[in-house]
Amino acid sequence: MEIVPVCELPKLVCRSRNGHKGTYGTVQVVAGSKGMAGAAVLSGRAALRAGAGLVRVACPASVQNIIAASHACYTTMALREHSDGSFSEGVVEETIEWGQSADVVALGPGLGQNASVTAFVCSVIAGVSDIPLVLDADGLNAIAPFDDSFPKRLAPTILTPHPGEFARLTGLSVSQVLANPQTVANEFARKFGVVLLLKGANTWVTNGKQAYRNSTGNPGMATGGSGDVLTGIIAALVAQGMMAFDAAVLGAWVHGRAGDLAAMRLGQTSLIASDLIEFLPAAFRELESAW
Repeated sequence: MEIVPVCELPKLVCRSRNGHKGTYGTVQVVAGSKGMAGAAVLSGRAALRAGAGLVRVACPASVQNIIAASHACYTTMALREHSDGSFSEGVVEETIEWGQSADVVALGPGLGQNASVTAFVCSVIAGVSDIPLVLDADGLNAIAPFDDSFPKRLAPTILTPHPGEFARLTGLSVSQVLANPQTVANEFARKFGVVLLLKGANTWVTNGKQAYRNSTGNPGMATGGSGDVLTGIIAALVAQGMMAFDAAVLGAWVHGRAGDLAAMRLGQTSLIASDLIEFLPAAFRELESAW
């Protein structure tokens, strides 16, 4: 099947004069762990700045206070833990219930990598099969290698791997991925019916039928937490009613554009992930000019 190249950006959802927080959707972020609480903070803050009406962050109880104190505008929910850090009984059911009451679930940033996280992630994915899902970072690691055993979903699934994560998903080596990234990404998205955003210089977004090559961004964005910000942006755009492919395309562009604006002010060397969030308003204002 021939891939149709997409050259024009999707239109940003116009804000209604009579809109309210419910109009612009609820993002349920499931992220964070001891030592990686910042991943949940970055995703939650980015979702807010990208226009979601409500953002809720579900995180391990041990880091809830840290994440709650890091921003006043999202709410937090505690994932109960055993003394060894594994999740307690009933946590999966609670998380699924929270996800079912949201418009999109962003799952994975900073959750960690152990057997209990893998089981948790797989169960949540299956339990929110009718809710759009953005899967990143440790969420991707939990489902690798990706094959036909992945739970069948009724709602769109957006995967946002970097080349190393995509190599683990496909069973290829990183060098094999980098040798022909667009072809392997297109084939993967077509086979599994997902939207795939393969990160890197000129990030490639594909659903197996259409594809978009992103032109924004710079090397200063190669810093820890940048992907967590992207996850929050894409989830917020989905929550506001954008189709999954369009949300991934526009999310990639605005994420990179915020990085370019930040680099113009701060330089590439000193750029950090939280700077991207601070420059999202300026990037979105450029999109709003088309309203």
